[in-house]
Amino acid sequence: MTNAPRAKPGGGNPGSQSALRKLNEQRILDTLASHGTLTQAGLARVTGLSTATVSNIVKTLAAENRVETTSITSSGRRALGVSLLDVADVAAGIDFGRSHVRVVLARPGFRLLDEASAALPIGHRVEDSIAIAARMLTAACERTGTNPRQLLGAGIGVPGPIDHRTNRVIHGAILPDWVGIDIAEQLRSALGIPVIIDNDSNLGALAQVTWGEHQTCANLCFLKIGSGIGSGLILNGSLYYGHLGITGEIGHSTIFDQGLICRCGNRGCLETVASTYTMTEMLGHAEGRTITVEDIIQRALAGDSATLRVIDDAGVAVGHALANVANLINPEAIVIGGPLAPLGELLLDPIRRGLNRHAIPVVGENTSLHMSMLGDRAEALGAVALVLRQGAAGHSPDPRKATSR
Repeated sequence: MTNAPRAKPGGGNPGSQSALRKLNEQRILDTLASHGTLTQAGLARVTGLSTATVSNIVKTLAAENRVETTSITSSGRRALGVSLLDVADVAAGIDFGRSHVRVVLARPGFRLLDEASAALPIGHRVEDSIAIAARMLTAACERTGTNPRQLLGAGIGVPGPIDHRTNRVIHGAILPDWVGIDIAEQLRSALGIPVIIDNDSNLGALAQVTWGEHQTCANLCFLKIGSGIGSGLILNGSLYYGHLGITGEIGHSTIFDQGLICRCGNRGCLETVASTYTMTEMLGHAEGRTITVEDIIQRALAGDSATLRVIDDAGVAVGHALANVANLINPEAIVIGGPLAPLGELLLDPIRRGLNRHAIPVVGENTSLHMSMLGDRAEALGAVALVLRQGAAGHSPDPRKATSR
């Protein structure tokens, strides 16, 4: 897969007003880098720009925390000094799950600086979770010596479908209290930096082609099996968002017409037979006690027959659903992520059988199936990659423009 071409400053039309403004912004930034603090009049003199243009651009750069303005005395008169800040060289990634939040920091070049995770109560409230994430981000900055003004922004992973027209989580998310809330605005207010909201499975897919072992894969499907089941798609080297941004909802594809009612309102969805919630409930009901995902992993690795049967049934159902995806888009690779990743072949084998049984033979035979090596870090790493790939400090870019490298 080749690198996505770099956009020209200001967009596709080099003669547009937007492109001209970008060039003027860069001229001012370059001048400050070589001259240090200058007054706005000094900037106009050195750059050849009008004082009005300089004033407008400085206001924008100051609002984006790329320059700092202070009152100084120049030639015996009060003036506004402009200084370049050491900014926009660290990005944050925050992944909210059903029962966790993870925060990572990284520099351009995808150099990981710090990561931490914390448990959240089931059904956690938006305000409480965001407050915890904000404290974790502050702590991460302190541990790494990062000035908050250096932050490009934060990519945010949410486990649910997101309507990118409004950036709001819609019905069907595993965090029902988050549905319909302007999460982006609350996060911007709490974190004090630009944010980009995206579905966690999309971020998992982006992580695979950024941090994972599939950096040369142009067509990839990432499937996260957790309390919910979702997928992210890399098509022709770019994240695929469709019309509304609501893609990859494979967990709500029908597997059994007469199956259980799903939280989305349909019947017999994949999530009702293959999510970790379903697995733990099924085994817990049979034994009359609470079963955790960690219990499933330990018991499966120890060869417990009941646990292996539940995993096998779930895996075949997942493979069936993935066969429909493979027949439709013909991906080069399918990567399985989520908390069950430690199972390895115990989960991959039944998925592979379901895939090969229902896919067109030539498609099934030429679609490689892998377990993600990124574990439960994938979504947070994808979130930070989303910010780094935008490369636009102080902006909240459209995630549908994110590309893999």
